[in-house]
Amino acid sequence: MRFTRLFLNRLERPPEVAETVVVIDVLRSFTTSAVALAQGALAVYPVQDPESGRAVRAALEPAVAVGAVAGGAPVPGFDFGNSPSALARADLSGKNVVLSTAAGVRGLHLFREAPRLFAASLVCARATAEAIRAGGGGHVCFVVTGEWADRDGDEDVACADYLQALLGGDSPGPEAFAQRVRQSDFGQRFALGTWPDLPTADLDLVAQADLFGFAMPVHREAERLVIRAQIPKPRPDR
Repeated sequence: MRFTRLFLNRLERPPEVAETVVVIDVLRSFTTSAVALAQGALAVYPVQDPESGRAVRAALEPAVAVGAVAGGAPVPGFDFGNSPSALARADLSGKNVVLSTAAGVRGLHLFREAPRLFAASLVCARATAEAIRAGGGGHVCFVVTGEWADRDGDEDVACADYLQALLGGDSPGPEAFAQRVRQSDFGQRFALGTWPDLPTADLDLVAQADLFGFAMPVHREAERLVIRAQIPKPRPDR
């Protein structure tokens, strides 16, 4: 298995597509997505902008719209902000979730042509590694979405490091990676408890490694991307 990494906000041209692309957004898009699926959502539909989100929500009823603009403020008119701790209190059984965010969703759309595409975060990291391994792996590219001019993105780099260690056959404890999430630039903003729309409860949730036993493969259905929970199956030779 071969590993490479890309940083979403450093890309200046369309990237070469690997066999398996793992787009990582720990704080918070793909933690939010995992929580939504755990709360009974049928599927998560990542859309490129709020206007598209409103149209898709109307087309997929019953559906709720979840999202935030750059900086974390909720999208006006959406049902929820991009807050996994808020969704953890919601009953989403039988509903579709439409997700619009500034980083993770953009990464999925940029790599939508990948043969195998995953949305990933720390809460479902081990299950993601199992699903990648079950699919054969090949060339695995980790895409870090959380690095910005004012943020180091180490919450996503830590998740990539954990995934790569798991895929490489190691058995790392997740505690050090979870601590890096908390100590990342963006994580520290949540820890302060003073930033609007960045609750400490979100940080506590995103740092729970392997909370969920499912991966989040991303598929194309017509023109839409869709995320559904997948419980990985062991390879026959294991």
